[in-house]
Amino acid sequence: METIRVAAVSMNSEFGKREQTLQRISDFCEQAVSAGAELVLFPELVVHGHCTPNTNDLAETVPGGPSIDYLEITARKYGIWLAAGLSEKADDIVYNTQVLMGPDGYIGKQRKLHMSRDESLFYSGGSEINVFDIGKCTVGIVICYDNQFPEVARLVALQGADVILMPHAAREARWDDTPESETAARQKVFDYFSGYRMRARENACFCIYADQAGRAGYVDSIPRDHINQPHHPGGAMIIAPDGNILIHAQTERIQDEMIVSDLDADLLATWRSHPNYTLRTRRPELFGNLVGQRTG
Repeated sequence: METIRVAAVSMNSEFGKREQTLQRISDFCEQAVSAGAELVLFPELVVHGHCTPNTNDLAETVPGGPSIDYLEITARKYGIWLAAGLSEKADDIVYNTQVLMGPDGYIGKQRKLHMSRDESLFYSGGSEINVFDIGKCTVGIVICYDNQFPEVARLVALQGADVILMPHAAREARWDDTPESETAARQKVFDYFSGYRMRARENACFCIYADQAGRAGYVDSIPRDHINQPHHPGGAMIIAPDGNILIHAQTERIQDEMIVSDLDADLLATWRSHPNYTLRTRRPELFGNLVGQRTG
């Protein structure tokens, strides 16, 4: 790995505003480049929205869809790597997919493996775990709920990932329109997702988390105060391989924002040379039961 500067963007994805969202992605890429960033992470399903009622109609071919073309042009224009989430359709099956673009265009994709809550009404789970060598580092993508399964991050690390991208559209807190409620929601999600410090430390990888931020709209088929409404408290953080948080978004307001940090190659090397580096000291012959079903 070489030292690389990264940005994590927490932003809203309002229903029916794909073009505006893509323009916001481009704007954030411009800001990221101005801050010296080379790799930019955007949230899960940021392009088409999270559990949008007409997801099946919005989903696109990957690669080849119009949003993919736009993201490719954006990555080429700014000479960066960017990862963004969208709804993918392949053989009439819809997937929750995060795509990775680079200065030379489309690189690859990762489909979400495990669906949470109502997501199974919109998406099917993927069946592959991929990593991507982008030159300066090797990147893996673990999407939202997949991060609750430590095996996924471990498999990404075992395939050589230096950096784990963690795009989210999490609905872990509700809020009203008062500043006090917003602050409580932001603090709750920060406390909850700061648990990803262990994903970083147990795999000696940098972890980058970015959540959608704001109310995407309302789904008429469920109550307006239902926990499955696509309302996301937002947030972003960048975590070092030793589990320390290098930088995180503010914890008071729910709004679009970006954080930037260097991922120091020397820090990764130091942690992976530690006598207790788990990927070296683990005993995989003991872990066969991990692929079995729960028995009790």
